[in-house]
Amino acid sequence: MADTEKELRHDVALANRIIERFKLSTGFGHVSARIPGTNTFYIPTRRSPGLADENDLLVIDTDGNVLSGTGTPNSEFWIHARIYAARPEVNGVVHAHPLACVSLTQIGEPHRVVHHMGGVFVDGVPEYERIGLIRSSKLGDDVAKSLGKGVAVMMRGHGITTAFTNVRAATIAAVFLEESADLQVRMLAAAGGNAAKIRAFTREEAELARDQTGPGVTAAGRAWEYYATVAAHKPLGG
Repeated sequence: MADTEKELRHDVALANRIIERFKLSTGFGHVSARIPGTNTFYIPTRRSPGLADENDLLVIDTDGNVLSGTGTPNSEFWIHARIYAARPEVNGVVHAHPLACVSLTQIGEPHRVVHHMGGVFVDGVPEYERIGLIRSSKLGDDVAKSLGKGVAVMMRGHGITTAFTNVRAATIAAVFLEESADLQVRMLAAAGGNAAKIRAFTREEAELARDQTGPGVTAAGRAWEYYATVAAHKPLGG
């Protein structure tokens, strides 16, 4: 994990590039990290996450005040601000627009754990039902309320938000959630739309998978190394 301000800024920029490279977002989406021990966080300026620069980050507090940096903040920074306000243990937040997750929300299918990497979502992925961008403190609070104490929330027709103890884990969780949703959509198609044919994990199985492969365990270091290496070398849009 990041031990210094420079390392944390680097992780934030890299996490943003990861969600673009792995097609969770294109021109929109954003990843942030809490500055340790504060009510402030690093977040990129308003541009594609694939263009995030560790030397060009904003510092914003949980009340929405831009404290340092130059440029315009993402209009949905309230997602990050109000989750950090509601969840002191959260130090990394990802907001992205992965297509399989959006598809699940629009066919009314809840997320199910169908493979190892989905085990982290054993307690379910709630849905934020309101359509529209999150451009106010109140709407940010509503998203935080829908998230509750969980690690992810799906936003109907919009995307996802993940929240974890650090920015690397939050980013890995976002990638895992889209991978899981994509598998579920494929399974639904193969089953002719009959969700009852999907062989989801039991709670005991999902907990085992979470404990062995979840973003918060040692195995996640290998996942971050892979995603970060690809993101660092693959050209934008490639």
